Amino acid sequence: MNLPSPPDPQAFYEQVWLICKQIPAGRVTTYGQIASMIPPPAGIDPQIYQRIAPRWVGDAMTRAFSEDMVEGDHPAAVPWQRVINSQGRIAMREGGHGYREQMVRLEAEAVEFDSRDRVDFNRFGWEGPPQAWLTEHGFKQPKSLRAGSTHRSSDDSPEQLSLFP
Repeated sequence: MNLPSPPDPQAFYEQVWLICKQIPAGRVTTYGQIASMIPPPAGIDPQIYQRIAPRWVGDAMTRAFSEDMVEGDHPAAVPWQRVINSQGRIAMREGGHGYREQMVRLEAEAVEFDSRDRVDFNRFGWEGPPQAWLTEHGFKQPKSLRAGSTHRSSDDSPEQLSLFP
């Protein structure tokens, strides 16, 4: 499936990174939860946006990861490691350098993985920035990651795309 890119990729990525910088250490969110905060760009059908925006968020995280790895041991400007998939797993190829790096960084922040390498959203899920911050930046209230919530992330559909081959 050939997915379109955001109309202005850099502007979209900057929105994603701004949101990511709000995620506190020890918390995680999903590509879909971040996408749910960003209104669809002009000219993009909201239903199509809901399906493709998590992928766009993944592209932004891939870019943040790549730039962080080039910079070396400096603290990352964007905490890319705090964004995982809707199943509570690291989306990068298991066993790869990025996968291990993300797991090490999350564990250093006291995020725990179960025996299936999943994070419990009830314990470690982020519920988003304060409403005042969202309003100030033109973002929407995110959907909850917590089990039993009436609001779920838009990336919970079985149609979710793989972010990393």
